[in-house]
Amino acid sequence: MQSVVIAGYARSPFHLANKGALARVRPDDLAAQVIRGLIAKTGVDAADIEDVIVGCAFPEGEQGLNVARLIGLLADLPLSVGGMTVNRFCGSSMSAIHIAVGQIAIGAGEVFVCAGVESMSRVPMMGFNPLPNPALAKKSAAYMGMGETAENVATKYQIARADQEVLAVESQHKAAAAREAGKLTDEIIPIETKAGLVSEDGTIRPETTAEALAGLKPAFDANGSVTAGTSSPLTDGASAVLIATEDYARAHDLPILARIKSVAISGCAPETMGLGPILSSQKALERAGISAADLDVVELNEAFASQALACIKDLGLDRAKVNIDGGAIAIGHPLGATGARIVGKAASLLKREGGKYALASQCIGGGQGIATVLEAAE
Repeated sequence: MQSVVIAGYARSPFHLANKGALARVRPDDLAAQVIRGLIAKTGVDAADIEDVIVGCAFPEGEQGLNVARLIGLLADLPLSVGGMTVNRFCGSSMSAIHIAVGQIAIGAGEVFVCAGVESMSRVPMMGFNPLPNPALAKKSAAYMGMGETAENVATKYQIARADQEVLAVESQHKAAAAREAGKLTDEIIPIETKAGLVSEDGTIRPETTAEALAGLKPAFDANGSVTAGTSSPLTDGASAVLIATEDYARAHDLPILARIKSVAISGCAPETMGLGPILSSQKALERAGISAADLDVVELNEAFASQALACIKDLGLDRAKVNIDGGAIAIGHPLGATGARIVGKAASLLKREGGKYALASQCIGGGQGIATVLEAAE
């Protein structure tokens, strides 16, 4: 099978939904700007792109229809470039990457743009007209709120509120330090809005302290331990990675960040959906022929501090290598955009830190997990 590489990564700034700087930006316009930026940054010949595969958790309204094709047209890509929208909730844009790897494996293209977008300002959680199946709702937790699942994980693993708050503070401070040091600048495509250019994240809270978090009320259960401060915020954002065969990337002098070594998907109980990364990561690591001890970089999506801590524990991850530049509690979690962000970020960190192996993994609403293992290309 041909070696497949990540030959570029870019994202928009991430901003708080409803009150942030991107709240009035259409998601299709947002993603189009990111893709244009990725193409300019990498220098890839857009005519060589086989397909634009876009992940979106709630593909309705302005991010509805086949938004991937519409984004390609908005980005002024050649008409020959296809477009496909993928929905695996939070794992949507990581699945987009996995699909591209599979397409390359069967000889159905050499270059793909894999992106994700979510405007949590302009399209609500559950969409505009949710219609749960009554029979399934009676027998399954498939429609359970994500905050409730975080409480279930905290209870199951006996994760104290104070421990959740320590992780949240770490995430905020790491992200703030990375931004201050300019380590986030290269990955961000400034976004043109009617109010001006938006070039920095608006979700990071460097002033966060354990004392401040301790004063927050539980967000989902009056007697629970999960608060807004230990949860990822509702976020607007888009991200994209360029996926190509290694032969193509080298022949066209593309900036190779990492090889894709293995991928995996798994299911788990919907009521503890935050544990999804455990099995998917174990499968991906086994397929890569390595163990958690071999990892130099880990991007584990922090949907909630409780589930991140549970996954770190069960996978035996070195916490110093997890979310080096901060995680989703600080940076944000625009559902469909997160998978491409954490895979692209893991690849970038692998190159920056000089490591050999990286893991990107995330939980998915409804009870799933998804994972990607990367290896250094040089």
